[in-house]
Amino acid sequence: MANHTEFVTVFSGSEIEVLMLKGLLEGLDIEGIIQNDYQSGIIAGFGGGTISTVRLKIHESDLEKAQSIITDFTINR
Repeated sequence: MANHTEFVTVFSGSEIEVLMLKGLLEGLDIEGIIQNDYQSGIIAGFGGGTISTVRLKIHESDLEKAQSIITDFTINR
């Protein structure tokens, strides 16, 4: 795996929106991770977060490459 910097949050919204944007970024070979505190809380047996607040994180080193896709997605969602 290439040397990457830390992950940064680039978008938050519903799980469906985050999955759509993640797919668009994967088309540019940009790896992303999804942080879903609500789902994690349910699995652990306690509540946390909200159902509509899911975060997409990418490597900080990919931020410049991803910026136009993120901006277009945010404007047109």
